[in-house]
Amino acid sequence: MNALTFWKTSTLVLAGALAFTAGNAVPEAQAETQPHMRAALQNLKDAEKQLENATHDKGGHRAAALKLTRAAIEQTKKGLEADNNNAVLPE
Repeated sequence: MNALTFWKTSTLVLAGALAFTAGNAVPEAQAETQPHMRAALQNLKDAEKQLENATHDKGGHRAAALKLTRAAIEQTKKGLEADNNNAVLPE
């Protein structure tokens, strides 16, 4: 084996080893159970029910709070979904 062939072979072997090591060194993201987000979602749903059952004599503030609470519910759901979609689930 001449020197040039040796260097080509050793370079390819080292590059392959580096790629293998780098690929295995990065831990896979895992879907989290997200207890805080799930608790927040449940609390928001509870708040929504309370606001729906409250009397309507609040000068429009109850309706505004209900609208914002529903928006918060949707954003929380999207946050849960985004985290789960970005995770690489273990096989």
